[in-house]
Amino acid sequence: MTTRILWFRRDLRLGDHPALLAAADGARVLPLFVLDPRLAAPGPRLDRLLASLAALRDATSEALVIRSGDPASVVPTVAREVGAHAVHVSAESTPYGRRRDALVRERLRGEGVEFVETGSPYAVTPGRVRNRTGDPYRVFTPFLHAWRDHGWRAPAGLADVAWVRDVDSLALPQHPQVDAGERAALERWQSFLAEDLDGYATDRDRPDLDSTSRLSVALKYGEIHPRTLLADLLDVAADAAPADIERYVTELAWREFHADVLHHAPNSTRDDLRPTLRRMPHDPESELVDAWRAGRTGFPFVDAGMRQLLHEGWMHNRVRMVTASFLVKDLHVRWTLGARHFLDHLIDGDIASNTHNWQWAAGTGTDAAPYFRIFNPVRQGLRFDPSGDYVRRWIPELRHLDGATAHEPWRHADGHRHGYPERIIDHAQERREALARLTEVKEHSR
Repeated sequence: MTTRILWFRRDLRLGDHPALLAAADGARVLPLFVLDPRLAAPGPRLDRLLASLAALRDATSEALVIRSGDPASVVPTVAREVGAHAVHVSAESTPYGRRRDALVRERLRGEGVEFVETGSPYAVTPGRVRNRTGDPYRVFTPFLHAWRDHGWRAPAGLADVAWVRDVDSLALPQHPQVDAGERAALERWQSFLAEDLDGYATDRDRPDLDSTSRLSVALKYGEIHPRTLLADLLDVAADAAPADIERYVTELAWREFHADVLHHAPNSTRDDLRPTLRRMPHDPESELVDAWRAGRTGFPFVDAGMRQLLHEGWMHNRVRMVTASFLVKDLHVRWTLGARHFLDHLIDGDIASNTHNWQWAAGTGTDAAPYFRIFNPVRQGLRFDPSGDYVRRWIPELRHLDGATAHEPWRHADGHRHGYPERIIDHAQERREALARLTEVKEHSR
C-alpha cells in the first residue's frame, strides 16, 4: 500500500481536514510535525503548541512523528525513510510559510516526491476574494460582503486513516494539564453556543464578563476549523438572535480579512500598509515603555490587560485595542514594538491578525482615517468594565476600591496605599501631542 505523509502545521486536528482526506485516499498516512526553530522559540506559545501536539499524538493513537529542524531538510528526510510518494499539507499564506513551502516543494521534486496542497486554515483561502477589477480589498466592509458572497465549502468529513507507525520521533515533555487539542476546542465551542452566544453582540466587549468563546488559540493551531464554526452557527440560527450570530461571523471575517491583506502585502509585517503616516515622528523606547510592558502605567484598564497578557498569554480583544492605543498614541512609540511584544507573549499570536490590528491602532493600516481614534483609557474602562471587576481581578493593589472607583484611584485618598503607581503621563496632554504630530505630517505631505 502506498505511503503518504501528512505534514501538520496550523491544522492540528483530524476532523474537517481536507488535506488528511486527500492523503488517506487509498494510502497509509504518516502524520508528521516539524518543530521549526524559527517558529518554536521557548515561551508560552511553544508550551501551548506542545500541549496541542500531545493531544494530536493521542488522537492518532501515538502515530504522530515529531522532528526538530529546518523543514526543508527534515521533510525530505522523513519521506525517504518511509518511502513516501507524496507529502500533503494545508496551503499556507503567511510570508514565511510560503517561502518555506516553496523550498520544501523544490527539494521534494528533486527526489520524485509530490507536494500536495489541499484546503487552508481559513473558510476562504487568502487571495480568492477580489473586487470587480480583480484587485484585493483594503477596506473591511466591502471585503466582508464579497467574502460572504464567495461562500465556503461545508465541513469535510472524518477520514478513515491507516496510520504508519514505528517511525523515530521526539518525545514530548510532560506538561501540566492544559485545555488543548481538537476535543477540547470542540467542547469549548459547544459550551459557548449553549451558554454565551446569547448576548454576544454586546457582551463580547466586556472583559469583566469573560463570555467570549476564547477560540482564538484553537483557531491559531487549527484545532478547529472556521468552516466548522460557520456551519454550526447556521444550525443554531433558528434559536439564536440574528445580531449575535452576525457579530460572531463578522469576527471570523476579520481574521480572514487580515490573512488576505497579509497575503497580498507580505511586507506589512514591518512596513506601514498606508504610506501617508510614514513620516510620523516616534519616541524611542524608554522606561515608559517598560512600565507599559509590566502593567504599571497608573491607568488601571491598561495595566489589567498587560498583566493578564503576562500571566495568561492572552488578553481580551477590547483591552488589546486600548493597550495598543496607549502605546502608540499616548507614548508615541512605533507600532512594531508593541506588535513584537504581543507576539512574544500571546499564545494565540497570529502574524496576520496581530500585525494588522496593531496597524489599525496606529492608523497606518486598512482603516480609512483611524489616527484620530485615540482611546481614553479611563473612559474605556468605565464603559466596558463598569463594575471594576476586571481591574480588581488583575490588579490586587486596587481590590480595596469598590465598583467603578477602581478605574480612578487618584480620586481617592487611599487609592494608592497598596503600592499601585501614579499615572506616568497626562492623557489629555499626550492626546494633543499625538494630534499635533498628525497635523505636522499632513502639512509636510502636501
